[in-house]
Amino acid sequence: MSTLAHTMMTAARSADSGLATPGELDRYPYADTPGADRGPVWDGGDPELGRVGRRTAGSRGRGLHGQLVQQLGQMIVSGDLGADRPLVPEEIGQRFEVSRTVVRESLRVLEAKGLVSARPNVGTRVRPVSDWNLLDPDIIEWRAYGPQRDDQRRELSELRWTIEPLAARLAAGHGRDDVQQRLTDMVEIMGHALGQGDALTFARADNEFHSLLIQVAGNRMLEHLSGIVSAALQVSGGPVTGCERPNDTSLTHHARIVDALAAGDGVAAEAAMRQLLTVHPEVERVVPAPREH
Repeated sequence: MSTLAHTMMTAARSADSGLATPGELDRYPYADTPGADRGPVWDGGDPELGRVGRRTAGSRGRGLHGQLVQQLGQMIVSGDLGADRPLVPEEIGQRFEVSRTVVRESLRVLEAKGLVSARPNVGTRVRPVSDWNLLDPDIIEWRAYGPQRDDQRRELSELRWTIEPLAARLAAGHGRDDVQQRLTDMVEIMGHALGQGDALTFARADNEFHSLLIQVAGNRMLEHLSGIVSAALQVSGGPVTGCERPNDTSLTHHARIVDALAAGDGVAAEAAMRQLLTVHPEVERVVPAPREH
């Protein structure tokens, strides 16, 4: 096994939660009386939401700040906190047992994603879906695991089918030995992982393959969209493309893309990518199959 393959497999099995302990929290000195008319009702949800520090899996970022962003974001996207719902920082701090700083910074992140707005004399409120940054990787993930999961996965498949064939064609005109070798390495790692039944390592190599391909297409706007593809590859279940099911056919299409790029054949690279992204028969409604020319 190559050093690169070993490194990826090791990374795939590691986790770093970066959590602070409960004793480190600067909690709000509030009374226990809830403000029923001031903000959302927090009761009745997942009991594990009672303290942010209890949940580590899936949280972006490190520590309590990243976890609170994750949980509030999921609640907004799922509809548990509806549009125009007031979010009172004091109540959030009391409910999740986190400091003023954690709440303030978390709300700023959610505001940057378009999920909430903060205005003088109005406070912080949940914004309607039309204001959300739907291309934000976090929001993509939250939608994919919420009530909108089917729509999100369909939209991602359609978007990928638009972006990636173009990126493959453009990348063929930007041949670089180091990039070509890296793409070849990813295909080799995917092949080894497939033989070992290591779906996680396969997925990580696949993710890097597609991200790198977009980044070398020579189009800054496409490069900006590479995070969308990465997020799409990390979303499992629902309508999937051939790329998202580790098998020999998927591996063959990846190898065809690499060969086309090495030959500087943009047309062949584009065609191979379209074949890779063609949906399976049971979800054929997601995107149209490529036309024969």
